[in-house]
Amino acid sequence: MISPKRLIELPMKWQRMASAKRRRILYPRSLVADKGHFVVYTTDEKRFMVPLEYLSQNVFIELLRISEEEFGLPTHGAITLPCDSTLLKYVILLVRGHMPAELEKALLTSIATCHHLASSSLTQGQGHQQTLILGY
Repeated sequence: MISPKRLIELPMKWQRMASAKRRRILYPRSLVADKGHFVVYTTDEKRFMVPLEYLSQNVFIELLRISEEEFGLPTHGAITLPCDSTLLKYVILLVRGHMPAELEKALLTSIATCHHLASSSLTQGQGHQQTLILGY
């Protein structure tokens, strides 16, 4: 049989354990990047440490521009790029291997087209929802 005093202590112990786990989950890594790198996250919440020299590549410039349009400029925390981790791994692989100009143009075109299609379908969907609400 458990004593009443022990029963009172158990919930407090569980609360301490839960808060410790929450802190660990919220802050699993340092937000500081290694020297010569910057940290970005993808839409599927994967973390990437990218060399600063990649900022001069047109693909990263376009991804950062679209990120600013979609998510705004972050005041606290890291930048989220508007792509999933698979695409960003592919882009990093291409940039590291010095991608040809034709491939860079094709990649930029596909990124811009996908972003344009996604943003236009969202605005059309919002307009349709507004019409339904106003018509109701």
